[in-house]
Amino acid sequence: MAYKIIVNGRPATVDVPGDMPMLWVLRDVLKMKGTKFGCGVGQCGACTIHLDGNAVRSCLTPISAAANRHITTIEGLSEDGQHPLQVAWEELDVPQCGYCQAGQLMTASALLAKHPHPTDQQIDDAMSGNLCRCGTYLRVRRGIHKAAAMSASKSARPKTSARKSSGGK
Repeated sequence: MAYKIIVNGRPATVDVPGDMPMLWVLRDVLKMKGTKFGCGVGQCGACTIHLDGNAVRSCLTPISAAANRHITTIEGLSEDGQHPLQVAWEELDVPQCGYCQAGQLMTASALLAKHPHPTDQQIDDAMSGNLCRCGTYLRVRRGIHKAAAMSASKSARPKTSARKSSGGK
């Protein structure tokens, strides 16, 4: 059956069985390799994507549940790699091997959308389903706090007028 989805703001139609997991739709059908296969049973978080803004495990989400909905993958987090989380991750050297990081970033971005200034407990609760073999959990927490601070400082800056000054004339 053909399913219409919106992936990273772009419409797509895929002709696949309704029970095909979004992970395989993204990776095998749409050739988007950023979303990773980890455990295949929703326990590790490596395959996390956003479905209408909510973090979900793409290995457990069938295409039929995503029809006509907005999907964001790691490729769609930011076009230029300058999302505050990506910047913080790089500045703090959060990833070690990096395999789980797409899922970590997607879970963290959903958290920040709901809680722009999360507490340590909110971070720990939100991120508890994302496993990292390298144990970078404390760096992930610091990265989320740094990204939250970066976002807050951007939104606190005064807006400048797009009009050019006439120099008082």
